[in-house]
Amino acid sequence: MVKISKRAALIVVDVQNDFCPGGALPVPEGDKVVPVLNSYIELFRAAGAPIFFTRDWHPKDHVSFKTQGGVWPPHCIQNTWGAEFHPALKVGKGDFIISKGFERSVEAYSGFEGTDLDELLKRLKIKELFVGGLATDYCVKHTVLDGLRRGYRVYLLEDAVRGVDVNEGDSIRAIEEMVKAGAVKISLKDLE
Repeated sequence: MVKISKRAALIVVDVQNDFCPGGALPVPEGDKVVPVLNSYIELFRAAGAPIFFTRDWHPKDHVSFKTQGGVWPPHCIQNTWGAEFHPALKVGKGDFIISKGFERSVEAYSGFEGTDLDELLKRLKIKELFVGGLATDYCVKHTVLDGLRRGYRVYLLEDAVRGVDVNEGDSIRAIEEMVKAGAVKISLKDLE
C-alpha cells in the first residue's frame, strides 16, 4: 500500500476538451480517465496534499501544428473551448494550474518544460509525484521522465492514463520506458 503524505503531489496532465472525444486531437477514451482522476483528487484533498493540473496553452500559430509544419492538428488554443479542462474534472480553487506550450516556438510535452512546476514543488517540499492524465505516450511520459530526472519518486497512475497510440503499442512502450527509468506503476487500490 502507498500512503499519500504531505510530501506528495498529484499531477493531472492535460485533461482538456481537445484531448477528449469531440475535441481536435482526441485520445481514444480520453474522457474515461476523468472519474478515476476525480477519485485520486478526493484522496489528495482529504490528505491535504497539493494538486497540479497541467494544460497545453498554445498560441494559434504554435510550432506543433500541421499549419506550421508540425505533426498535430491545431489544439488547445489559448482561451478556447478546446483548451478548457474537461467539464467533469474536479479542479478546485486552491489547486495549481500549470500552462505549457504557450510560446510559439517551444513544443513542451512535459509539465516541467518552460514552467515553474519544479520551483513550486520544491517550495512545497514535495518528494513524491503521482501522475495521471493524457496522453500516456506523450505528455504523461515526458512529465514522468522529467520528474524522475529531477530526483522525485514518481508513481504512474496506471488506471488514470490513456494513450494516443499514433503507432500501435506506443502507450505500452511508453509505460515500459517510464518503469525502466524508475517510475512505479500503481492504481487506486494501491493507495491507503
